[in-house]
Amino acid sequence: MTKALITWGGWDGHQPDKVAAIFDKMLKAEGIDTEVVDHLDCFDDPDLGRYDLIVPIWTMSDLSRETTAKVGEVIARGTGLAGCHGGMCDAFRNSPLWQFITGANWVAHPGGDGVKHKVNIISDDPLVAGIDDFEVETEQYYLHVDPANTVLATTRTDAVTWYHSPNGAVDMPVAWTRQWGLGRVYYNSLGHQANVVESGPAYEMLRRGLVWSAQSKALAEGQDLTPWMAEGNHY
Repeated sequence: MTKALITWGGWDGHQPDKVAAIFDKMLKAEGIDTEVVDHLDCFDDPDLGRYDLIVPIWTMSDLSRETTAKVGEVIARGTGLAGCHGGMCDAFRNSPLWQFITGANWVAHPGGDGVKHKVNIISDDPLVAGIDDFEVETEQYYLHVDPANTVLATTRTDAVTWYHSPNGAVDMPVAWTRQWGLGRVYYNSLGHQANVVESGPAYEMLRRGLVWSAQSKALAEGQDLTPWMAEGNHY
C-alpha cells in the first residue's frame, strides 16, 4: 500500500494541525495509508525512504544541514514531496538546500491576508485540466522561484501597491511541479489557513498534486540515479 508521512508544526497562525487533518483525510480517501506526526524527528528516521510521499507542514522552523541532506537523498531516490503555502516554501528559512529541493522561498505577501486576486491556470497538464481560473481572498504570496519549475498556475502581482510596484507587475507562480533526482515535487502557494484549501479548486489542485507526488516512488523503481550523482559538496 502507498504510504504517506504528514509532519506538522511551526507557526500556529497557519493552522498546521487543521491543514494536516485535511491532507490526512484527502489521502486516505485516495486509498493512501497515512502517518501523521507533530515533530521533525521523523526526518532523521533511517528508514524514511519507506514512505512514498512526504507532506511537510512547518512554517518558520529550523532543520539542520545534515538532516536536510538526508531528506534530499530520500526524495532523490523516489519518495515524493508535496505541500502548500508557508508549510513547504517557508518551512526552513535557514536551509538553501530545502529551497532548492522545493523550488522557491517565500519573501513577502503584500497586503497581508484578505487580498482579492485571481489564480490563472496556464497549463493543460492533468494536474489542472478542467479547472477554470478562480478568485481567492487570502494572502498573495510573492516568492523567489526557480525558473526550472514547471508552472501550472500563476497570479498577477498588481492586486496591492507597495514598494515592489515600481518594478512592474509579474505573473507569480502559484502552483508547480519539479523533479529532485527521481522524486516528484509538487507545491501550491495557497493555504494560509485551512479554510482556503478545504474545498473548491484549491482543494482539487492539491488533491491531484499530492496523489501525483505519491506515485513517484513506484515510478522510480528500477531507474538509475547515478547519472545525476556527483562527488563533492554542491550546496
